[in-house]
Amino acid sequence: MRVVPVIAGAAGVCLAAWLLQTYGIGQVVALLGNAGWLGLCAVMAFHLVQVAASAAGWRSISAGVARRPGLAAYGALRLIREGVNNLLPVAQVGGPLVGIRLLRAGGMGLPESIATTVSDLTLELVTQILFTVLGLVLLLAGIGGSGVAGYLISGLMASSALAAMFVGAQWFGLGWLLEALMMQLGSLVGRAGAGPVAGLHKALRACYARPRPVMLGTAWHMASWLLGGLEVCLALHVLGHDVRIGTGLVIESLGQAFKAVGFVVPGALGVQEGGYVMICGLFHLSPEVALALSLIKRLREVVLGLPALAAWHWMERRTPLVRQKLAEDALP
Repeated sequence: MRVVPVIAGAAGVCLAAWLLQTYGIGQVVALLGNAGWLGLCAVMAFHLVQVAASAAGWRSISAGVARRPGLAAYGALRLIREGVNNLLPVAQVGGPLVGIRLLRAGGMGLPESIATTVSDLTLELVTQILFTVLGLVLLLAGIGGSGVAGYLISGLMASSALAAMFVGAQWFGLGWLLEALMMQLGSLVGRAGAGPVAGLHKALRACYARPRPVMLGTAWHMASWLLGGLEVCLALHVLGHDVRIGTGLVIESLGQAFKAVGFVVPGALGVQEGGYVMICGLFHLSPEVALALSLIKRLREVVLGLPALAAWHWMERRTPLVRQKLAEDALP
């Protein structure tokens, strides 16, 4: 499992390099230069609003858990999750595992740390499906049917079925399966973060037992996806191409769908770029603009992700108590 992301990442880098070579890296860089540092910083700052919404959703689903951290702590953990997934070869699973480790180190029980993180991922998955549906509706209403829409509808049906199975597995007693999965994947970031778990099923049921926190968490995650559409509008604006909000929502929703399909590729390298070229082309935006949009997102991931990884390193080592708790979880 460590080799596959590296191979997939190398293939993604080659695809991204080919796209830049084909459409002219000079023109793409020129577009970024026209955006200016002020415009690029505005996009990065706006993303922090989206992170705050996602963090609020994570904290909401944790309402019934003792020793729940504050919103600022969840925001920091959310940035760390994104930094790990975007910058490390962990196939989009390392970030949640790191989040579990740090919740545990902060005093939350291990079953509760896993349960709240898995529940948060579930809400994020369900709302992404709804967001993709919204993007497809806006696409079909704006430009009619297309080959891209057909493929996305097929993928949407499959992902909806998987999401339903995932939720059902959590509710109907398959917590032991999730425990085994966490044990297997724990080697990606250290086995201690996914040690033996007792009471995981009970903790998962508790996360969904209160309707209000579930609904609130769902609303926050949906708001986060919608803010992503506004971020696309802002990024295209600084690139000199103003679009309607509906267009930004379509580009973001379908772009995130492409990124989800390429989950095994670290950071969806190449997959994201190819997806943006295809989707932006539906709205008569040139490939150069699409690649510049993708590079703005890449730049944001690096600028916000590197400090987040440094914060993770500091949080793991800040006190002997943290190391003691993680060592205890690793015991048989």
